[in-house]
Amino acid sequence: MNYPFMPEGLFPVSAIKPTTTNGALVGDYISVKNAEMVWVVLHFTQAVGHATAITLERATAVLPSGSVAIANAVPIWYGNVTTASTQLTAQTAAVSFPIPVGVTGDVYVIFEVDPASLGTTYDCLTVKTAASTQVTNFVEATYWIKPKFQSKVASMTATEFIVD
Repeated sequence: MNYPFMPEGLFPVSAIKPTTTNGALVGDYISVKNAEMVWVVLHFTQAVGHATAITLERATAVLPSGSVAIANAVPIWYGNVTTASTQLTAQTAAVSFPIPVGVTGDVYVIFEVDPASLGTTYDCLTVKTAASTQVTNFVEATYWIKPKFQSKVASMTATEFIVD
């Protein structure tokens, strides 16, 4: 697969603004009908180790309507970049991912979602995190969207991918 250069070929959309993981979080719902591929990038800062569960859901509208867990496993990468190893490693493809118990520091989790894998009636996507009950743990999430039509990136409006 040919991957684009990020600033010019991918469109970033904030899913979850930096916040504590003390409560369950729901990212913005985005429309992926104009997307070729979507990467959901989560960055955790864990002061206290907690096995926070991350799930992706698909919906029929950004309202959301008919929101359910994704049905098909997607590629996932994980890395605790404050340990001796700073690399992201591929995980077993799945529909969700829990941060391992006891992990602290900076953690990245990346999901790669092919919009075609969501099914014919679903063209919207969101990311959710379970509550860690830790006020000192934080997360932020960004969708990186590769549009179907690269020439359109510069002229896209926010509502072509997301409606709050």
